Amino acid sequence: MTIPDLSPFTYKNINQLWADILTETLKRLGLNCVVICPGSRSTPLVVAFVQQAPDIEAISILDERSAAFFALGRAKATGVPVALVCTSGTAAANFYPAIIEAQASRVPLLILTSDRPQELRNCHSGQTIDQVKLYGNYPNWQAELAIPSPDMEMLGYLRQTIIHAWERCQHPTPGAVHLNIPFRDPLAPIPDGTDFSHLHSKLHPEDFFAGIANIHPIPRSPYPIPQQWLNSERGIIIAGVAQPQEAEKYCQAIAHLSQTLNWPVLAEGLSPVRNYTQLNPYLISTYDIILRNQQIAPELTPEIVIQIGEMPTSKELRNWLSTTTPQRWIIDSSHENLDPLHGKTTHLRISVEDIDTWENIKTEPGTYLQTWCEIDQEVSKNIDQIFANTDQIIESKVSWLISQILPPGTQIFISNSMPVRDVEYFWKPNNLEIKPYFNRGANGIDGITSTALGISHHQQSSILLTGDLALLHDTNGFLIKHKFIGHLTIILINNNGGGIFEMLPIAQFEPPFEEFFGTPQNIDFSQLSATYKIEHELITSWKQLTAKLQTLPQQGIRILELRTNRKTDAQWRKQTLNKLTQNIPNSF
Repeated sequence: MTIPDLSPFTYKNINQLWADILTETLKRLGLNCVVICPGSRSTPLVVAFVQQAPDIEAISILDERSAAFFALGRAKATGVPVALVCTSGTAAANFYPAIIEAQASRVPLLILTSDRPQELRNCHSGQTIDQVKLYGNYPNWQAELAIPSPDMEMLGYLRQTIIHAWERCQHPTPGAVHLNIPFRDPLAPIPDGTDFSHLHSKLHPEDFFAGIANIHPIPRSPYPIPQQWLNSERGIIIAGVAQPQEAEKYCQAIAHLSQTLNWPVLAEGLSPVRNYTQLNPYLISTYDIILRNQQIAPELTPEIVIQIGEMPTSKELRNWLSTTTPQRWIIDSSHENLDPLHGKTTHLRISVEDIDTWENIKTEPGTYLQTWCEIDQEVSKNIDQIFANTDQIIESKVSWLISQILPPGTQIFISNSMPVRDVEYFWKPNNLEIKPYFNRGANGIDGITSTALGISHHQQSSILLTGDLALLHDTNGFLIKHKFIGHLTIILINNNGGGIFEMLPIAQFEPPFEEFFGTPQNIDFSQLSATYKIEHELITSWKQLTAKLQTLPQQGIRILELRTNRKTDAQWRKQTLNKLTQNIPNSF
């Protein structure tokens, strides 16, 4: 009877053994997805990763920039590092924008760039650039691996380096790690004449990989609430942009803190807090609009501000905090400086879930809290009345409407520029447990479609809210269509240009505004959709949009296009945002 060879190693050549150990180590650490871009120099890695199926899903994507953002989205959705593989040369340079976003928004990515060996560099060998430290200071950690070797000590070095890279993707702050991996020929899994006999008696997989463990952070003890917080009635909690893996637990922690202190929670539209209103009776969603009222804003000046995570998008909020200069505390477990205002700030390097909120609970809401809640209710009522009576297709109503009609638990990726701002202004608090995602690290429009597809791959049916320029910037993202598992509905606001620039002073200068800032592309999106065999439908009424979103398909990609006038929409915002607090009394 022949005993089958259960070893994960093929012993075809040195490169393949090296790649086998690399991928086996990652599998045992918990890697379950790798995105691979085509090319020759990465052949050993590709062969090794494909052999790890089904434990590691290998996805081939042609365009490196789209591939990197797809991986970014997948890592956002799962919280587990995703590996990215490419060949040598400029292929690796196309990963750069997503790596910047991963660092800025704390998403774990493992970048594996294949390279030529040293003797083929700096001599005009084809498809060769300097890939060492290619991404500057953006990776959490970066290294170039040694040339593959069949020596046991070197194989141990490889294993431990991969373990360290995996850990640095996640701790102390998630982000990208870059490993540059040189390979000599032969690249294909063909014999290279190496004698591996000395390894058969030494390289036993279960012994070799015995020390591998996927280490999780050590839980902290509860952090006691500072007495300074408990002594103040005039305090606010700012729930900033956040993509927590356990959204309900995160929202509960903020709600407990709010009710312990009797402080209002100013919740950014990109925070899950707005979608768990049953947890928090002191939720304020219209703060940006309220603070535009120059009579009311000074009266609401706080003594203490607790900022949880990143600062919200709102420029009005930032200006108000800069003007009023309250004592501020930032709660975030990362090592980063999250205070762009450079105020009187104390950083607590903990998570909001680490705070002990079960002692010293106050019983009666104070006047300051009641004032915030009453004003928010009035402004929210005004917003509802305006949109309920708006039949015209305008950009801003989209965010207000979909916050009320999406199926419970829907994942939605919100594009940068105007969509994130309309969400902050008008996303109505709800109990639908909707999961917002976004790329607010570097705030670019590159890779939006690919990130959304990565988030929705293998997940429940999802939504992308985006504009025409962001969609056009990443149409190569649609190349994943035939391998994409799941459904993505794209709500496309087509205002034929960059609507956010209409809100800036440069909009008054023509020329050069329309050509160089508005940048209309005049694209027929029905024809674009047909090219990629993607379903397209032009939405002409709110009733039609509602019908399309209340139940989402299970498979495929579709575009629901709403055509708007960006100049009309910009004028509407300027007029309406300032009107919404006009009937609010400024005497408290």
